[in-house]
Amino acid sequence: MINNYLQVLEESLHKKMEVLNRIEELCIRQEKMLRTEPVPEEEFDASIDEKGKLIEELTRLDDGFENLYNRIKEQLSGGKEKYRIQIAVLQQLITEVTDKSVSIQAKETRNKALAETFFINRRKEIKSNRRSSRAAIDYYRNMSQSKVVAPQFMDKKK
Repeated sequence: MINNYLQVLEESLHKKMEVLNRIEELCIRQEKMLRTEPVPEEEFDASIDEKGKLIEELTRLDDGFENLYNRIKEQLSGGKEKYRIQIAVLQQLITEVTDKSVSIQAKETRNKALAETFFINRRKEIKSNRRSSRAAIDYYRNMSQSKVVAPQFMDKKK
C-alpha cells in the first residue's frame, strides 16, 4: 500500500517539474517581450494569465503532495531501509524541483525589474502626452476666446 503512495508522490513531483518547466518557458518569453520595443502588451498580459493558471496548478500539486506525505510520514520513518531506493528517488526529484524553483525566482526577479522600467517609461510617455494635449487644448481655448479685431485703418481709396 505504501508503495502505491510513494509512486503517487513520485508522479506528483514529475508533474510539478513539468509545470515548473512551462513556467520557466513563460519567464523566458516574457523577458524577450520586455526587451523588445514596443512591448506587445496583449501578448504579455496573456502570458501573465497563463502563468497564473500554472501557479494555481503548482499550488494544488504542492498541497496534494504535502497531504499525502503527512499520511505516510510515520510509516516511512519506521521503514527507511525497506523504502530506501524510493526515498532516494523522491529526494533527488525534490532537489531538482527546488533548483528549478530557485532558477525561476531569479528569472522572475529580472523580469520584475524589466517590467518596472517599462511601466516607468510608459508613465512618463503618458504624462508627456497629457501635457502636450493640455497645451494644445489651452491654446485652442485661448484662440477661440480671443476676439479678432478687424483692422482699424483701412484705405478706402480706389
